Amino acid sequence: MSEGDKNITGKKRFLGEILLERKKITLDQLELALRTQRREGGYLGEILVGFGFIEEQEVIAALVIQCHLPYIAVDRYEINRDVLALVPKELACRCCIMPLDRVGDVLSLVMLDPLDMVLRADVGQRTNCRVAPFISTRREIEKAISQCYR
Repeated sequence: MSEGDKNITGKKRFLGEILLERKKITLDQLELALRTQRREGGYLGEILVGFGFIEEQEVIAALVIQCHLPYIAVDRYEINRDVLALVPKELACRCCIMPLDRVGDVLSLVMLDPLDMVLRADVGQRTNCRVAPFISTRREIEKAISQCYR
């Protein structure tokens, strides 16, 4: 995640910084996760969860603070078939996204990485919609995909 809320000095805040400030992880845990990320790639939050240092919901809470985007538990919603038809199942699975609703030309899209501007532009172009991103966990998005795309 590259954009975010700014601290007192006007600099953007990073996910690890937010988690440290909220006392959800230690500096040693963050350093290990960052080394792993540099070596293997992936999302910092998922690496921290994978190590068992933090719960997925804590990562989401920090992302909401960082990105100023709303969280939604997408697996708890019944999604209209017309909205589902806008995003093919293959794309939803590959990119870990889930269409939620469409109002006019605005598509509410739940994303694991709502700051992925390339993906947002791609979905916008495919659907002829402006994308309004929401954050959710990988587990919730994957559960929603399996419940809705049959």
